This record gives sequence, structure tokens and C-alpha cells, in this order.
Amino acid sequence: MHARIRAGDPEAFRELFRDHAQLVYRHAVRTTGDWDAAEDIVSLTFLEAWRLRGKLRDEGDSPRPWLMGIAVNVLRNTGRAARRHERALARLPLRDVLPDFADELVGRITDSEELAAAKTALGQLRRGEREVFALCVWSGLGYAEAAEALGVPVGTVRSRLSRARTRLRKLTDGELRRLRRKREPVGTGGQVQGGRVDAVRSNEERSR
Repeated sequence: MHARIRAGDPEAFRELFRDHAQLVYRHAVRTTGDWDAAEDIVSLTFLEAWRLRGKLRDEGDSPRPWLMGIAVNVLRNTGRAARRHERALARLPLRDVLPDFADELVGRITDSEELAAAKTALGQLRRGEREVFALCVWSGLGYAEAAEALGVPVGTVRSRLSRARTRLRKLTDGELRRLRRKREPVGTGGQVQGGRVDAVRSNEERSR
């Protein structure tokens, strides 16, 4: 498979796309928070894969780490994630975007408010931590695969992921508290309590 890709075999690239396009797409959606931008990321990733096909080495059974490394670089070079981040939060369907990761904090996300808090918190992580978290937790790459994709040692992946989990938990909890305080109704004294009921009763009395 690797040799066929390096040789520019069209059928090998169709197979590559068929096997990994959804992985790249899901990774891009979760990273950018934008469906349209994610489609562009997929296109650019496979165009880059074609251009860089000669650099694919024979190590490993799958070209997945190589391809995801290209996707990470494409995401780094696009400015759409930062510009569309906030606008995309409200449009992300929870079921499609966040499957059950069974991973501490992320596994507790059960509604759109928690999703928004997690997305905001994720944006506050350092880029290296964010990339490792997205590859290992969201896209399911192992430590060695993520290390190959990012061009860093396995130990770096482990330490970044540990820091990302710790920071993300704290940041998300803080953001969630902020969102919940923001939506709490502001009390206006005794006039509000029972106001609607009193108004209804008053109208009923006038209509008798």
C-alpha cells in the first residue's frame, strides 16, 4: 500500500481516501467547529498527501499517522478555526460531534452548554496540548501514532496529553460555572414573585 501511494497509483489513493476521509473530517470538525471548514481541510489534506506522497515511509502498517500529520499541518496553516470558533459552537449537534469518548471530562459532556464550555476551554490550551488531545482522544490515535503525526517523541505526547487533561478539566469547569451564572435570572425583589399569577387573577376579577 505504501509503495503504491508513493508511485501515485490512483486506486491506492481512492482506497486511502475511502479508509481515512471520515477520520480526517471528524478531526477537522472537532478542531475548527465548522462543517464547511472541515470539508476544506479534508480536500487540502488529500491534495497535500498527493503532493507529498514520495515522503511516505514504509514504517507501520497504516498510512494513518502520516496522513493525520498532514491534516495537523493543514489545520495549523488555516486561519478559519480561530475566526469561526465562537460562531460554530451553537451549530454543533452534540450527538454527531462528540461521541462517547469514555475519557474523564469529555465523557461527562451531556448537553450543548457543556459542549460550549469544553470547546471554549480547548481553545485556551497550548497548541501542542490541543493537538495531542484532539489526535489521541477525539481521533483515537495511539501515543506512537500521534508522535509520528506530530513529529515529536512518544514521551512528549504522553506529557502533553496529561497536562491537557488536567488543564481542560479546570478550564471547562470554570467556563461552565461562568455560563451558568450568566443565564441565572437576576432577582428584582418581591414584585416578581407571583407576578404572573397575580396578573391573571386581576384580569379574571375584572372580567367577572
